[in-house]
Amino acid sequence: MANRLLINTDVTNGIIDKNIYGHFAEHLGRCIYEGLWVGEESPIPNVNGIRSDVLEALKKLQIPVLRWPGGCFADEYHWKDGVGPRESRKRMVNTHWGGVVENNHFGTHEFLMLCELLGCEPYISGNVGSGTVQEMSEWVEYMTFDGVSPMAEWRRQNGREESWPLKYFGVGNENWGCGGNMRPEYYADLYRQYQTYVRNYGENRIYKIACGPNTDDYRWMEVLMREAGRFMDAISLHYYAVPGTWTNKGAATGFTEEEWFDTFVKATYMEELITKHSAIMDRYDPEKRVALIVDEWGTWYTVEPGTNPGFLYQQNTIRDALVAGVTLHIFHNHCDRVKMANIAQLVNVLQSVILTEGEKMLLTPTYHVFEMFKVHHDAELLCSHVSSDSYEMNGRSLPKTSMSASKDAQGRIHVSLCNLDHRDGAEVLVDLRGTEGGSYQVHGRELTADALDARNTFEQPEAVKPSEFQSFAWENGRLRVTLSPRSVTVLELVCE
Repeated sequence: MANRLLINTDVTNGIIDKNIYGHFAEHLGRCIYEGLWVGEESPIPNVNGIRSDVLEALKKLQIPVLRWPGGCFADEYHWKDGVGPRESRKRMVNTHWGGVVENNHFGTHEFLMLCELLGCEPYISGNVGSGTVQEMSEWVEYMTFDGVSPMAEWRRQNGREESWPLKYFGVGNENWGCGGNMRPEYYADLYRQYQTYVRNYGENRIYKIACGPNTDDYRWMEVLMREAGRFMDAISLHYYAVPGTWTNKGAATGFTEEEWFDTFVKATYMEELITKHSAIMDRYDPEKRVALIVDEWGTWYTVEPGTNPGFLYQQNTIRDALVAGVTLHIFHNHCDRVKMANIAQLVNVLQSVILTEGEKMLLTPTYHVFEMFKVHHDAELLCSHVSSDSYEMNGRSLPKTSMSASKDAQGRIHVSLCNLDHRDGAEVLVDLRGTEGGSYQVHGRELTADALDARNTFEQPEAVKPSEFQSFAWENGRLRVTLSPRSVTVLELVCE
């Protein structure tokens, strides 16, 4: 048997930071307006304007961190337009995404209220592309200063007496592209300047995140680490799995077997990217003080027929669920450097965990992977050795299985397994070392589907959802697991 997982239950390789399971909500399409925000007067049930069904679903994911307001939108967003009485807030055109008019009803207060309702950390991206040092500095002051100052007084006038705790702050977004088309040397100098004025007030301590490279721009990483590494706590990386090309991305549904396979070729490229970018970071930061944050990742397809091309609305299938599982495993394996990741995006945009249509809401297959994998949050990554059969198509080859194991604070072991093969199941032999003589009680859950593009629709919102998994048996002290084709499985092992 070539599919084998050897787990050293008494040897760990670090902590899987729960922030690896972070999310991203941009002012893009129907993510914010309708997806999250409907307003207090909406007939759709809501909590202070946040739609209740989405809120409750997101709570079940135990979202650790949420990035906002963008994305490309961040570097054209002027935060002062989004505070104060809503009826007097400035309207603006969202030039990046569909040319729609934004009424700015969802601003700083609303976002931070959402994070409080979710119990998650806010991660705010500041405007370097079209903003000023003063604007960024005053935003941090407005949110985090409890003393006497113009911004703190303005916050109080706008209904918030105490400051908010704010840890994560991004100094710009995609400044190599939509955030200003800058050269790395120029942005490195701007970063050094802007971050100087992202100040710590009182007990609040800002974790400063620099704009890192797009995909394989290793020169950008080199220059930023060399010129500005000592001024940052983390640096970002953006990468999307796009089957085909950027001009012909392929459809979210109705795709071919070849497109299925190509999607996983693109998704697993994340391993090479993180390895090579980490090697550059290691030269300038061998102590690994600076974290790598993959704050935009996921699948990107051609938009659904009949929808606004600028809204990036796409369906979500079992293929996307597997992309999520495989990618999260890659992040696990690099938990010494990767301390946060933010899938794009939360609702109605790209690889969403939730889709809405008016008052209707559904959970996507990707949602279910995040729910199943939350057992890995802040767990110890167990030292494991993985061997896998090959999954081949048209002369190309991938590992057929992807696996990861962790141990939580209660001593429970969780094993997550992905079978990428669209046709055949997979037999996996799980060998546990370090607890010889012990026996385990095993519980399992599986997410799979009969069709390559199986998805949930508003007519059939539970077509793809997890079910109990029992296709395993103990043989000579080892666990033999039979995985379904195109499946994500999570096992819980409790020592008896």
